[in-house]
Amino acid sequence: MEAGLLTGLVVFVLASFVGFEVINKVPPTLHTPLMSGANAISGIAVVGALLITGTKDWNLVTILGFIAVILATVNVVGGFLVTDRMLQMFKKKEAS
Repeated sequence: MEAGLLTGLVVFVLASFVGFEVINKVPPTLHTPLMSGANAISGIAVVGALLITGTKDWNLVTILGFIAVILATVNVVGGFLVTDRMLQMFKKKEAS
């Protein structure tokens, strides 16, 4: 296994554990706003994945970049939909 791939895999596994622990410690009242902001930041992942996918050759990295574009886009759109739904709860009801 290449050293770069092994390093990337170790960083991914450690980040997954740290992320899981951090999210579990967030109180429920802060969870939705925090996740909404985190999903907006996922737009950066979309840009990075687009840069990787932009090559002309179809190899493993390009295919993984394409999958990353799809998943990060779903994450960003879902985050904004959840935020919109959350904000709708705070709008005043119109009197009929």
